[in-house]
Parts: sequence; structure tokens; C-alpha cells
Amino acid sequence: MVDADNGPETWLDDHGDYLLQFAYVRLRNRAAAEDALQETFLAAMKAFERYDGKTPVRYWLRGILRHKVVDYIRKASREVAVDDTENTEILDSFRFKAFGIHDQNPPDWKFDPQNAFERKEFMQVFYDCLSHLNENMGQAFALRELEGLSTEEICKQLKLTPNNLWVILHRARKQLKSCLESNWTEGDGVYEC
Repeated sequence: MVDADNGPETWLDDHGDYLLQFAYVRLRNRAAAEDALQETFLAAMKAFERYDGKTPVRYWLRGILRHKVVDYIRKASREVAVDDTENTEILDSFRFKAFGIHDQNPPDWKFDPQNAFERKEFMQVFYDCLSHLNENMGQAFALRELEGLSTEEICKQLKLTPNNLWVILHRARKQLKSCLESNWTEGDGVYEC
């Protein structure tokens, strides 16, 4: 039986901020994140009688939201026109494959990313850096690293070739590393901008 404290009337107050940030980090568009959250609450209210209470409500709602986010990314990828940056990425992909152009050994980090990742303050810097990636990079990175989707699933959703996805992820990681190294001081754990 489901506890009355977990009912739909408390969801927005109890979980709204958490879920909105979850959606925003992945969609990088506040209006889209709000729409996904609203759709999540509507879907959850329709399915609430089937909710068994075994999973905390927050994580049950987050599971529904994950599907809404992926649906939004699928829809958006169908509507995005090919632009010059995609042509450049395709050309770069060819160069990577045909000529073996790649970083052999990327340089070491200026700080310990494992220790930093465990700090709450670091996550704000990470999310800020993630929001500075272009839309293609941000979506690809979020689907791979935050959602854990496979190359095949991401390529299908974003209509990319595996080589193109590899180039996009490589660039995203490189830009994130640069942004994080520029904006995070591990010694005192502050955000420098």
C-alpha cells in the first residue's frame, strides 16, 4: 500500500527541484525541462495506482522522467537541420578514421577528478561546464555518460554514425576537461569564474 505522504499532491514540493535539475542537465533547455517534468507528473498520476511503493517515489518519478527526456531528444533530433558543424564533424570523422589523427595519450588532469567528483560543489561546476557544450555534444554526452545508453542507441536517436558519435564525444570530453580545469580549484574547492 502506498503511503499518503507520497501522494501526487506532494510531488512538486518534495521532488520538483531535483527532477527539474535532472531534466535540465540532460536537455540544457529550461522550457524543455519544465515540459518534460510536467509530462512526467501527468504520466505518474495516470500510473499511480500501479505504483507498488517498493521504490522511493523520487526514483520512480525519475525513471518516468528519464523516458520523457529520451523521447524529447529523439523528437528534437528528427527536427534538427544539418548545419555546417555537422559537415565539419563528418569530415573530422573521416580524418580520424583514414589518417589516424587522434590524441595518443591525453595529458594528465590538473586536479584529481575522482576526489572532485565526490564533492557537492564540484557538481555545480560540472553542470555549468556541461551547459556550455553545443547542443549535439551536450545531448550525446548526456545520453552516453549520464543515461548510460549504448553507441547503437545514441546513434539511432541522434541519427549519427558511430564514427561521428566518437568524434562528438571526444570533443565533448576535451571541452569539459578544459572547462573543469579552468573553473575548479581543488585545494579550496571553490568555483572560479
